[in-house]
Amino acid sequence: MQNMNKENATAAKVEEPTSRITRARAKALGISGGVLPSAKPTFKLEEQRAHKVNSKRAAGENKASMTATSGLHHKRRAVLKDVTNISENANINCNNFAKVQVTACGPPKKMAKVAADVSVETLPAEDDVKSKLAEELSKIRMVEPQEISLPVTLKEREPVKLSICHNTDDCGEADMILSEDASKKPTRPLNTEENKLCQDLQSDDPCIINIDANLKDPRVCSLYAPDIYNRIHVKELDQRPKTTYMENLQQDITPNMRGILIDWLVEVSEEYKLVPDTLYLTVDLIDRFLSQNYIQKQKLQLLGVTCMLIASKYEEICAPRVEEFCFITDNTYTKREVLEMESRVLNFLHFQLSVPTTKTFLRRYIQAAQASYKVSCLELEFLANYLAELTLVEYDFLKFLPSLVAASAVFLARWTLNQSEHPWNPTLEHYTRYKASELKCTVLALEDLQMNTNGCSLNAIREKYRQQKFKKVATLSPTERVESLFRR
Repeated sequence: MQNMNKENATAAKVEEPTSRITRARAKALGISGGVLPSAKPTFKLEEQRAHKVNSKRAAGENKASMTATSGLHHKRRAVLKDVTNISENANINCNNFAKVQVTACGPPKKMAKVAADVSVETLPAEDDVKSKLAEELSKIRMVEPQEISLPVTLKEREPVKLSICHNTDDCGEADMILSEDASKKPTRPLNTEENKLCQDLQSDDPCIINIDANLKDPRVCSLYAPDIYNRIHVKELDQRPKTTYMENLQQDITPNMRGILIDWLVEVSEEYKLVPDTLYLTVDLIDRFLSQNYIQKQKLQLLGVTCMLIASKYEEICAPRVEEFCFITDNTYTKREVLEMESRVLNFLHFQLSVPTTKTFLRRYIQAAQASYKVSCLELEFLANYLAELTLVEYDFLKFLPSLVAASAVFLARWTLNQSEHPWNPTLEHYTRYKASELKCTVLALEDLQMNTNGCSLNAIREKYRQQKFKKVATLSPTERVESLFRR
């Protein structure tokens, strides 16, 4: 070894440097112009560096020649060890995994065996290949539910198997079945799920028609409608206006003044084409405020337009401006007065504007009333809305719950249109939660409004529903009084 090092050192002294000389280095050596002449470096530091490099290179070559066989064996074991580690990790990189397997495995048959060992847990070596594949297949089927629940992992593993398993005889049925299972998702048919949900919503009584069976229309909220109306039925008991505030609190206004105000607000809602929900909420805000706040009759109209302004902001897409409500009062009130009253009302109500009104229940009850109809009846819908709006101007109807008024309006509308059969059925009783006997008092009072037995002069609602667009339902009346129905 010492002789060899001496020879290498001598050779290093004789050979010229083969490394590239930069311009800065050439300038420092005093070299100028195109081709650099070959010259020996005169620095001792360069000679020592070249001597160390050559001696290490010679020692490395001898060591490499002595351990060529053992190094190759160690390298191969390291690669297989990496493959084993990858197979234990669920989140793998498919491209790197494929490269490692191709490098480690030679012929296609051997590569297929490595792929099977990686994708499935390593099995002990057996002589019979068929029995080995059978055990692999059984293990794949045992873990099938877990792997299907993770389709992303299966999608990542699938191209690896296709790129490695060139021989279908050796890859066998295990990889092919696993690929088929990965492409099939265990999804339940949508129709079965819908039918099951409809059965849950359906009552045990076969006479009751399920009005929430239309699951495909998102506007009807079929999935949540039962829970929503369960909540609304409880909510209507809260935040109710007092039914005797005229007698106990208000001294400057009367129920007749209240009726005149609401009759005028009906005309305002028609003038600005407001939705019915705005009118119902306006009346609710007026009654809730008057239940605990004394007000003079000069400010009653101001309260009315202010409550309609608030309701419009809550219900309408494009609410009328404050100036328009001032204009509709012939500028009796200024913009500042309206805004001050608005702040007063909202602070008193604590901004709690989401309350169920008669219109809220009426939509659901009309849907239940037409459940057995092949074609929806517009006259029934318009007539029920007409009867419900008649109660807005009547102070005496504050004692009835909104759901009770809505159910009575549907009851009387069905009786007015068809007196050959009873207007109440199990479907309506189920969804309204009222029996026919519980509606008697409200229905009789509502019929008096329909027949106008008291000779009320407030005709805004009657004129509204005498229009052709509402089928002139205000002109309809039953030929037989509904009282006879309760006598049977």
